[in-house]
Amino acid sequence: MGHEHVPRGGGRHVRPLTVSFGLVVGFMVVEAAAALLTDSISLLSDAGHMATDALGLGMALAAIATASRAAGAAQTYGRYRLEIFAALANAILLLSVAGYVLWEAMERFEDPPEILAIPMLVVAVAGLVINVISWRLLREGAGQSLNVRGAYFEVVADMAGSIGVIVAAVITLTTGWPYADPVVAVLIGLWIVPRALRLGRQALRILSQAAPEGLDLDQVRSELGAIPGVVDVHDLHVWTLTSDMEVATAHLMITDDSEPHPVLDEARSLLADRYRIDHATLQVEPESHRECLEASW
Repeated sequence: MGHEHVPRGGGRHVRPLTVSFGLVVGFMVVEAAAALLTDSISLLSDAGHMATDALGLGMALAAIATASRAAGAAQTYGRYRLEIFAALANAILLLSVAGYVLWEAMERFEDPPEILAIPMLVVAVAGLVINVISWRLLREGAGQSLNVRGAYFEVVADMAGSIGVIVAAVITLTTGWPYADPVVAVLIGLWIVPRALRLGRQALRILSQAAPEGLDLDQVRSELGAIPGVVDVHDLHVWTLTSDMEVATAHLMITDDSEPHPVLDEARSLLADRYRIDHATLQVEPESHRECLEASW
């Protein structure tokens, strides 16, 4: 029986990523120039974050394109893991931007410069429009691919940043308070940090081949062991290869008079239907076979 190939990870979301990438890159240049013109640290932080958006979206697209290529002889699982590396890189970029914004904002508290609030406001509103469009494009894919989720979180963080810059510009225009700009910049930085840490933790969990979150391995072992004819389950391993692609391996020991084919079929159906594990490598062995020892690691 052949195995049907379906797109995995972020491969189904190339078009929205591409459109978002074009929008972000185009506006990034405008916002960076406006930040230098207005001398606004909050606008500069938003421009810097938009630059990481562009890099993150570009890495996401590159990872998907590379992962979709045919695997070489040494890449037995293909290049799907590149999407997870891209998500981790996005998390690092987010933390770097947040650190820079917080550092620069603290210096501005000591000597706040005069900023041009009206152009700052116009550019921030335009940036918010771009981010809302990108947010809508990536929202669906964020629930299906960790790589797309990384790009999505960057757009969401940048959208919050644009809102913050708008607030800072309005406060500066209406009250003249010189600290509105650095205060908003600090809030943007603090808002980014926990989301970047969460994304990085998810990527590292996958790269360390930990069991998927929420999966009870003891329950999986118990249900496999309850299949008629199975007397023991050992060497059970479950991990995430890439977003929406869980992988499992296990040895199923059956009684000598049991047929292996029905056991194998039922085990595969159980893993696929109940746990959404479509790729499982199962070894079925008779009870009298004593040469298979469980790995100590």
